Amino acid sequence: MKHIGTAVILSGPSGVGKSTVCSHLFKARPGIGFSVSCTTRSPRPGEVDGVAYHFLNKDEFQSKIEANAFLEWAEVHGNYYGTLKEEVKPIVMAGRDVILDIDVQGCRLVKTSCENDPVLRCSIISVFLVPPSLEVLERRLRGRGTETEEAILRRLGNARREMEAWREYDYVIVNDEAEEAARRLEAIIESSHLRTTVMDEEPWIK
Repeated sequence: MKHIGTAVILSGPSGVGKSTVCSHLFKARPGIGFSVSCTTRSPRPGEVDGVAYHFLNKDEFQSKIEANAFLEWAEVHGNYYGTLKEEVKPIVMAGRDVILDIDVQGCRLVKTSCENDPVLRCSIISVFLVPPSLEVLERRLRGRGTETEEAILRRLGNARREMEAWREYDYVIVNDEAEEAARRLEAIIESSHLRTTVMDEEPWIK
């Protein structure tokens, strides 16, 4: 059956395990794409352009803003971040699925920017990944051993505010165990292909 692919907005607080869940998902479904964001910040050690991010200077980023090339963009701590339409629309038009790892604000902006685009409007679903509890989230953040006490407390405060937005999403997955969370995400994506809004033709036509 022909159908438009699904663009999955995946959000969740820092430390909830989005990267780990996606890693399991990509192993199970290697055909799923991942939207690589743009940023004007400098690459960190080990980051590869086009894999971690598309690294742009501020003039290049501004040119893309003026060309209406972004689904969403924002300035964070003096640097710009954004999701390119070309990272999403060609993939779903080819019938493939793609993950957009973006925050609550980015999700709101994507939904607004897609309102007048019938392809993207139909393809978008949103999934919010949450921890089993704030205590578990705190343990995960502390288990990294890479951040100061101040940074951990700031992330926990941000997490509480972000999780208040869970009802803005189509689905919620509790990430108690990453493989199981990935299976639930895969099931959501699979069921999204059965929506009438994404079908190109009558399902009884072979």
